[in-house]
This record gives sequence, structure tokens and C-alpha cells, in this order.
Amino acid sequence: MASITRFVPFRSPLADVAVLQNRLNSIFNDFGRSEGDAQESLAMGSFVPPVDVYEDAQQLVLKLEVPGIKQEDLDVRLENQTLTVKGERKFESDKKEENFHRIERRYGSFQRSFTLPQTVDTGAVKAGYDAGVLTITLAKKEAAKPKQVKIEVSSGQAASQLKQVEGSVAA
Repeated sequence: MASITRFVPFRSPLADVAVLQNRLNSIFNDFGRSEGDAQESLAMGSFVPPVDVYEDAQQLVLKLEVPGIKQEDLDVRLENQTLTVKGERKFESDKKEENFHRIERRYGSFQRSFTLPQTVDTGAVKAGYDAGVLTITLAKKEAAKPKQVKIEVSSGQAASQLKQVEGSVAA
């Protein structure tokens, strides 16, 4: 049975080479790994949880996906404008490893560090954990928050003098 491949006339030939190289690398990495190495990587594996970072006028918010990690296994620290989040997802040892057909979830410890801007008030930090998402909220300093300035509209004689000055300068 022949497979049909879509022809893309302007595709770079280097893109195909990169895909082939990635596939070959994964094959050789799996081939070179012995049974003992697979168990060691399972025990000592690490991962990097994805994070969303956004800000508004009042605060800076970080949301880290850390499903399967207990709240007591998370550590959030703030030192010298650097926020560090550490944690560990432990492998369920009550199940035997040889009974698994596939292990795709990552286990082990992780550490993420974020350099915070000077506009963040390091004394006002809140952290919450809900449904596998760690939310860290950092309030901004009062000086960094935007301020609205009221513009006064002058009326009467001052406004007419201003118009006359503008008129005489432009003429």
C-alpha cells in the first residue's frame, strides 16, 4: 500500500533533514540505553513545569502547571528580586516498574527561577494551589502603578489670552 504525501513546492529541503536527524537521534538514544539506565533515569529524572507569566497595572502573576505534586512538596522562595520555585513529583512505589507498559509522565525534582523587575513589592507575595496549578501573585509597588492626572480646562479670560498668544505667534 502506497502512502500519499502532499507536495509543497516551496518547502525548505533542510526541514526534512532536521526531521530525519531528530528521528535518528531518538532511535540511537533509546538503543544506547540499557535496562539499568532506564530505571536510573526514572528514579533521578527531572522535568520543567510550564509557566504562564502575565501582568496588569496592579500585579505580576505566575501560573505553574504542577499536577500530581502535593502542596507540601512545593517550595516557593523570594531572595534579592529572584523568585525560585522548587518541587518534586514522586514515583508511586507501590506499583512495580516491570508491570508498566509505558511511563511518559516525568518524575523527579524541578527548580525554576525568575528574575523579578524592581517594580514588584517583594513584601506582598501570595501563593495559592488549586487543581494542579500553583499561582503566585506579586503586587507592584505604589510608585510603579499608573496614576491618572486630572486635566483642568481653563475658562474665561485666561483661555482667550492663550488663544491670542497662539494666534500672534503663528501669524
